Amino acid sequence: MARSFLGDEDHIVIAGMAVEAPGGIDNLEDFWSALAESRELIGPFPRDREWPLREMFALERAEGWGSVPDAGGFLTGATEFDPQFFGITPREAVAMDPQQRVALRVAWRALEHAGINPGALAGAEVGCFMGASFTEYGPRVADANEYSGYRAVGTALGAVAGRISHSLGLAGPSIVVDTACASSLIAVHQAAAAIRSGECDWAVAGAVCVMGSPGAFYEFAKNNALAVDGHLRAYSAGATGTLWGEGAGVVVLERESRARELGHRVYARVLATRANHNGKGAPIAVPSAQAQEALVRKTIDAAGIDPSLVGLVEGHGTGTPVGDPVELTALRNTYGVDPERGPRLGSVKTNLGHAQAAAGMLGLIKVLLCGANGHIAPTLHADDPAPAVDWTATGLRLATELEPWAAYGGVRYAAVSSFGVAGTNAHAILAMPVLEDVDA
Repeated sequence: MARSFLGDEDHIVIAGMAVEAPGGIDNLEDFWSALAESRELIGPFPRDREWPLREMFALERAEGWGSVPDAGGFLTGATEFDPQFFGITPREAVAMDPQQRVALRVAWRALEHAGINPGALAGAEVGCFMGASFTEYGPRVADANEYSGYRAVGTALGAVAGRISHSLGLAGPSIVVDTACASSLIAVHQAAAAIRSGECDWAVAGAVCVMGSPGAFYEFAKNNALAVDGHLRAYSAGATGTLWGEGAGVVVLERESRARELGHRVYARVLATRANHNGKGAPIAVPSAQAQEALVRKTIDAAGIDPSLVGLVEGHGTGTPVGDPVELTALRNTYGVDPERGPRLGSVKTNLGHAQAAAGMLGLIKVLLCGANGHIAPTLHADDPAPAVDWTATGLRLATELEPWAAYGGVRYAAVSSFGVAGTNAHAILAMPVLEDVDA
């Protein structure tokens, strides 16, 4: 049975959020419109980053290399930043990894969305947990140039969170999580744990990915794992590989009692988050259906709900012929056991590419917007489901169109998955109240 949303437990809740996504999207309204309208936000490679595009597009001529399509999910505003607004000098701003700049402004917007004044937090016991990975921005620190002296912090991965905490004066824990593609949900997992343990009163949690180099395209071209046609077809029989993207998202986490006391809107209760690892056996980058299934079961147990209540699963869904079948097997054995009833399954990566460390956060915000708007957003390229599972024997169904999302007892339940290339897996279960009005 579902718990009452007005139960006695003082849950960790999400009270605000903000996003930046490909296609020039920098607000929640535009993000939801793109999702609801099935818009693909993929575009050609940026021509202003001095990337060796001629060499990249010729890689397939070399033996053992796959093709690199002129396509990806790129942030159009990644180079835009107002340093003086955040008390940063222009020279230091250029030396900063764009991931620091984007994360800082998205965190500011998330706080404003929650009804919190970002400029009045100095000294507050607020945590900051951000997912991010190194993406090779700028020249080597060992090179002497006009930005020397700023590069130590400018290239430090820990400064993605540290920059937010410093600019806002947050005195709680400030931590960057790098578990590759699982970083987003691990950041949420750690932030929720810190609030529960009293390490901080409340926290911001999120993730960012801005590619400083096209290195990820080289790696997957060598492994022949890029989408050959420039479209990411998660859970589709026509999937040929993944497509890299960028993005950022931040959520505000606090105890429900605090949110109610301060009049903050509760977008979701975080019923449970869990993480595990694939363990030894297959090569490190190969996912494990057994580990994913075990993780989902542990998260369901911790959430204390009947899994049949979950109406939407935002999967990892990278569009790779290896990863998707493994994930579908684990989901079939957990959420899809009843062939007459099961959740819709989707992946935001079909809209904007695989945003790496930020992928799980963009999926989480997609789920929050679906809950707030009372509709499940469609997944692109879902008209030909992968044959990895017998779809007639499972309740899983791909979300092929915008459809109303029924609530149980005034609550919509959803799950989000995120799996890292080094074997770390993360899963979260949310309970979202029906909102009387939506201004997300």
